[in-house]
Amino acid sequence: MEQNQLLKVCEVQLTYKPSFNPVDRPQITTSKQCYSIIMQHWNLGLINFLEEFKIILLNRSNRVLGLVDISMGGVSGTYVDPKVIFVVALKANASGLIMCHNHPSGNLRPSDADFKLTSKLKECAKLLEIEIHDHLIISGNGYYSMADDGII
Repeated sequence: MEQNQLLKVCEVQLTYKPSFNPVDRPQITTSKQCYSIIMQHWNLGLINFLEEFKIILLNRSNRVLGLVDISMGGVSGTYVDPKVIFVVALKANASGLIMCHNHPSGNLRPSDADFKLTSKLKECAKLLEIEIHDHLIISGNGYYSMADDGII
């Protein structure tokens, strides 16, 4: 092999080809809108049985790029891996996200684990310049918004 070939730098080529027009996507400006969108995509047969964690990916105009299932656990919890959240967000070219999970008990009050997870994910997001707009805890009868409560 020639010396020039041995020293040639390999390049990564990036492409981004969304199959939709972002202006046609819903825009989220309130927690109520977010709850409405998330409930349309939740398996209501499991909402009072198993805890699930999902994210809504947003562009800079808070238009929905997609809704992603992150994890499904048991009756009392689910494991959320930050690497999974942020690899999905980066691959979708998201500028922001909204986190959401249900409490099968119907209790909308955040647990200490919910606060710790939110804080941890906010730190990760800050490094990647991705804004976390909210963390909703939902049930079939309502929701709690950390943003509305001034926590985010």
